[in-house]
Formats: sequence, structure tokens, C-alpha cells
Amino acid sequence: MSADLHCHTKLSDGSMGIEDIITLAEKRGLSTIAVTDIDCMAGTVRAKIIGERRGVTVIPGVEISATDSVTGEELNILCYLCDAPDRLEGLCHRNLVARKKAAQYMMLKVAQKYPITPNLVLSCAQGSTNIYTTHIMAALLESGMTTEICGELYEELFGGEEHPFLVKPKFEDAKTVIDAIHEAGGIAVLAHPGDYSSFEILDRLNKDGLDGVEVWCPEHTDEQVEYLTAFAKKNKLLSVGGSNFRGRFNKKCVTLGSYQTPDKQLSELNGYKAKLKRKQKAAENADK
Repeated sequence: MSADLHCHTKLSDGSMGIEDIITLAEKRGLSTIAVTDIDCMAGTVRAKIIGERRGVTVIPGVEISATDSVTGEELNILCYLCDAPDRLEGLCHRNLVARKKAAQYMMLKVAQKYPITPNLVLSCAQGSTNIYTTHIMAALLESGMTTEICGELYEELFGGEEHPFLVKPKFEDAKTVIDAIHEAGGIAVLAHPGDYSSFEILDRLNKDGLDGVEVWCPEHTDEQVEYLTAFAKKNKLLSVGGSNFRGRFNKKCVTLGSYQTPDKQLSELNGYKAKLKRKQKAAENADK
């Protein structure tokens, strides 16, 4: 088996549609993918149906935005195999509203310096449930101000934490998001932990009930992969891998399936909830 458990479509900040993503997965020889659009589960059912036609298993997923209560950093928590996705709709909607407000401010600030208009940005974001920095960059590219989506100009405008063009949305704290995922019957996995200020975030989220970590992804060095593998094993957490694929909006040159979840770890993910139920039943029987 070959599984890429982290990819984005046009519904959030990717450039390819669901059918195109699944066709690419088929061409790449992938047996399993997870479509994990940001705060959006609108494509889950369609992706599963198209995947069945193409012989590609699509694991239901979503990447939910959160805030670390200690550092104030934006975190991304992957949710897999949710039993009741409707229970996450309110949280996702609030996140989308917060992100849209921040994007509108960024769009107006950039438009004051460069010859783009909000209508052009909206045109570049057509099909998405929100506006992302990559859509603003696409408008700048259309205007001839750059030849790259994620190049020097992107770093100048949005690369720094305190840069005046970057407006950070406010999301729910990470524990609230993890609890919401569990209440909806999902599995909570921290996306690309190497992207954050330190691995201390992992220690906090582990205490808050995190189920797993994304180990294999473009954002991690070999040393970080080694550390995260050991951390997951020590704390009995799931390990997953994925390319964080966004099509032409990728920050690095990667394609679908460049980073994968090994067979053993994929089996553990698929059997995780059944394992928890067996443990819970055993504990209940022991109390009788």
C-alpha cells in the first residue's frame, strides 16, 4: 500500500480540484489518500465516491486551525475518520469567518502598495471556501508583480511573524479543538510539528489528549523525523505522513505521494478507534 494522508484541494488553499487530485493519486500509484482541506469538509463525500471509481481509498479528513494557548502560534490539527462530521461544522465555520476577516485586511493592505484589486483576488480564489495568502500572491502574479507564488515576494509580504502585511486570525485553543474532534468521533493528529517554535508544543498537546503526530512531511528534516518517531513511540501516539500537497501553491517542489504513511502506521490509524473501544470495554469489565 502507499498512502499520502495530507493534501489540499481548491476548496481551501490548493490549486487542483478533487477529481484532479484523485486522478493524480491514481497516476502516482497511490492506494490511499486523505483530503484534508483547511476547516472544510465539503468535499469529503464526493472525494470518497470518485476515489471508489478510480480504485483509490479516500480517508475522510480535515485540517482544523487552532491556537497554542502558551505561544499564541497558529497550529494545524488533522482530523481523520470522523464519525459525526456535522459536530465539527460550527467550529470550522467560526474558523473560516476568522480567517476571512484576516484575509480581507491583508488583501486591502497589499492593494495599497501593489496594483491589485479585491475582485482580482476573489477571482483567483474562485472555488475556495476562503481567501488565503496564496490567492493574494496569485493576483500579484497575474498583475506581473512576480513570477512565483511562494518566492521572495511572498516572504517579503507574509513570511515574518511580525510583518505588517501579515494578519493572524484568532482561533480556538488547541485543547478545545482536540476535545471537539474527539466528541465528533475523530482522531486528532498534529500537522507538521517541526513548523512551530519548539517541540514543547507536543508535550502540552500530548497531555491534552492528542492521538498522533505527522512525522513524514516536506517541512521536516531527517533529524526532526528521528525525534518525532521516537516521541510518538515513547508516548504511544500514532505516526502519519503526507505531502501537504497544494498543487501550484506548494511552498516546495513536491508532488502527491512524495511523503507517505508506512503500511504499519496506516494499519494502526485505521484500527485506532476499534483499539480504544476494546480498551474502554476491558476497563468497564474490570470495574464490575
